[in-house]
Amino acid sequence: MDIASPQFWVGVAQIIAIDILLGGDNAVVIALACRRLPEPQRKKGILWGVVGAVALRIVLIFFALQLLALPYLKLVGAVLLVWIGVKLLLPEEEDAHGQVDGASNLLGAIKTVIVADAVMSIDNVIAVAGAAKGEFWLVVFGILVSVPIVVWGSKFVLKLMDRFPVVITLGGALLGWIAGGMAVSDVVISHWLAPQSSWPHYLAAGFSALAVVVVGKWLASRAEARLADRPTIDLAEEEALSRGQHSS
Repeated sequence: MDIASPQFWVGVAQIIAIDILLGGDNAVVIALACRRLPEPQRKKGILWGVVGAVALRIVLIFFALQLLALPYLKLVGAVLLVWIGVKLLLPEEEDAHGQVDGASNLLGAIKTVIVADAVMSIDNVIAVAGAAKGEFWLVVFGILVSVPIVVWGSKFVLKLMDRFPVVITLGGALLGWIAGGMAVSDVVISHWLAPQSSWPHYLAAGFSALAVVVVGKWLASRAEARLADRPTIDLAEEEALSRGQHSS
């Protein structure tokens, strides 16, 4: 893919968008892992933790790109990516980062950042591999550009998402779009499609994007309804318990 081509920059924009949407938690992990370090060592912990995490993520994406060349694996990746897009639209759990412990020394903090980032970046790896379409250097360029945005601009990005929820919806649709394109590019399916025909790609991508938004919004509304009903149920149970105690 030529760096001067529009497709290259569209791919870079998609990778940056994915890293921003799915990388906010990684910035939180970095802050939690380094919170117990002395002030002079915090910047070093963040810097080397990010360097190690980025290097490991690039290696993981390299292997993901190789694996996606095998039959049926793009279909599996597409299904996972659809679920990642749906999950993006669901309410966040407040204690999602409760298992990340701060380290008291520099090497421990760096190790914590790298390991936690690797565990939390599986969705990121799948999404970026799907957006890259086999172009490894596109992945490297996109990640290197997006890392400063994720690490130092994460607070702004998170505030933007809180203020304009449509940004998250568009992000979910983007992941669905990439998933649909990934599915029809699997060698098992592309074998049956006309080589020069682009409409199956756009049709699958559009349908997948719409499905992610519809299913995600539906599940989010159900989750919010359960959360809204929970205090009422708890209050009723408390009243029934107090009545039982008074009657006894």
